[in-house]
Amino acid sequence: MKKTFSLLVFLIAVAVQLQAQSTQPKSLGLPGDNLNLYAALKVFQESKTLEEFEKTINDPDQKINNLDLDGDNQIDYITVVDKVKDDVHSITLRVDINSREQQDIAVFVVTKEANNRVYIQVVGDEDLYGKDYIIEPNYASEGTPNPGFQSDFDDEYIPAERRTVSYVEVATWPIVQYIYVPTYRPWVSIWGWNRYPGWWRPWRPYSWHWYSGYHYNYFNIYFGYYSRGSFYRNKNWYNWNYGNNGWRSRSVVYINRSQQGLYRTTYSRPQSFQEGYRVSRDRVPMNMRPVSVSNNRPSYNNQRPNSRPSINDRTRPYTRPEVNNRPSRPIQETRPQTRPTPEVSPAGRDRVERPSTSPAGRERQRPEVRPSQPNQPNRPVVRPNPPQRTVPEARPGNSGRGNRNGTGTTRNND
Repeated sequence: MKKTFSLLVFLIAVAVQLQAQSTQPKSLGLPGDNLNLYAALKVFQESKTLEEFEKTINDPDQKINNLDLDGDNQIDYITVVDKVKDDVHSITLRVDINSREQQDIAVFVVTKEANNRVYIQVVGDEDLYGKDYIIEPNYASEGTPNPGFQSDFDDEYIPAERRTVSYVEVATWPIVQYIYVPTYRPWVSIWGWNRYPGWWRPWRPYSWHWYSGYHYNYFNIYFGYYSRGSFYRNKNWYNWNYGNNGWRSRSVVYINRSQQGLYRTTYSRPQSFQEGYRVSRDRVPMNMRPVSVSNNRPSYNNQRPNSRPSINDRTRPYTRPEVNNRPSRPIQETRPQTRPTPEVSPAGRDRVERPSTSPAGRERQRPEVRPSQPNQPNRPVVRPNPPQRTVPEARPGNSGRGNRNGTGTTRNND
């Protein structure tokens, strides 16, 4: 019974795990998996200044930054630097790998055009996200150069509601208004290698499955407001950043670690997806949570207590009532000697009922003729040939040798 119960619990756990894995987000298979740019763009939209934006993405309570590019098993601090050219803001997220090298993570490209139209795109660095990884708000469809573009990540998640935004609405974001005031001075973080704010305390990185499970609760928000882009809205920016003598910073130490595949240890705990999901579940309003995972969780919790009664039903109470039907099942699956029925008398050797579980024609059916002797109910059970003991009863004495006639009348004549 214990083995059966353990096997059933194991199968339930495997089924739930496979079901959870089927709903997990797709991974890039690159170090950029540990900095969700959808989450970063959401923080950017909600921040009032770049200083606030930098603090929020490094806040351990927000769990947005999960990068460990230098491999010291500690989260790296992300700095924010803004470069401005021709009314285009190139706001770069960057990590100091050591005292001499820096590695770019992603760039927020903000472009302002006539009629107060503002474009925002988040471009992941090619070393971390691959080529042309672009996240942007769900702009209205007007002016899309390639409407037939389809990304490999289009089916990653379908939000409950997809909300579009106009370029004019983006211009009203607090941080956009902040960087376009005439008195704005481009932000350059004062922090860097071994120079961190007093509130900063690095922590150990989470596995990617835990990290993705944590952010899965926000997918209705992420994919409801933002989506993958298919082209660069500012054609000049790409050359400014990736061209010869461009703004981009690359670290040889990081590139060597990446080429060796050392970052792949982050994918070693797929079972932690549910753990990360449970941590952030209560932080998201019920109506904004993904339906698929929230339904999996209660079904998983309810299966454990409900499975135990079903196991108990399949033990002794399930098999023992079959004893009453033994005459119709002449098989040896049950042992009648350990499971007596109330109809059988409690006599020492109850062999009369045994033929009901054995095939016909066996020698155990001989005692069925014994009850035909009403005067001797007990002796025939032990001694099958009682008539042979009647011979000594005809010899009352040895003095009657001459009585060979076999009668007792001659002795009375003497």
